[in-house]
Amino acid sequence: MNLDRPNTRKIAIVDDDDAIRDALSWLFSTRNHQVNTFASAEDLLASYRPEDYGSLVLDVRMPGMGGLELFNKLQAFNYCPPIIFLTGHGDVPMAVAALKQGAADFIEKPFSDNDIVDLVESCLSQDQLSREEWQTRTAVDQRLACLTPREREVMKLILTGRLNKQIADDLSISMKTVEVHRARILEKMQVKTAMELAARLRDAGVEPR
Repeated sequence: MNLDRPNTRKIAIVDDDDAIRDALSWLFSTRNHQVNTFASAEDLLASYRPEDYGSLVLDVRMPGMGGLELFNKLQAFNYCPPIIFLTGHGDVPMAVAALKQGAADFIEKPFSDNDIVDLVESCLSQDQLSREEWQTRTAVDQRLACLTPREREVMKLILTGRLNKQIADDLSISMKTVEVHRARILEKMQVKTAMELAARLRDAGVEPR
């Protein structure tokens, strides 16, 4: 799964209005963006993979599953690209509620071509940064999952600045055992020092567990 190649990330347009789908597809294609269009939320979900899209544009009101329900389902995936809502004037309160749930923005119909292109391209840039952060966090989480319960205990004490002898006393184990655990922790976390370990966890925004 490749999440870091911007040229492969598409824009998804989900709207039951054929004219809007066609117009947006043409518009973004003229700006050298790849676009997939869907007439319903169900059509998108049938083939959806979060790694395929850098931004999604969802109509708030559609037959069957509406944009807000679709948004909730997309957020349940391990990663959710930035979501923009298309709204009619009466749907603005719903779009504002979606912002509070994590949507990137909304734009009212009728909209100007420049406004929606600027908004989506901003989301594509945001997506690149968010994916990098997510990938870093996921990689660190996977390494943490490889630690044994005892190694996690030792790591937490290492991160508080405790020395090997102090950790041995705290856990009632030998200092040699602590040294072995420390070496395995650094190897599994792919760092060389306790300071680098602390920085890796901090940069990833991950709490040791």
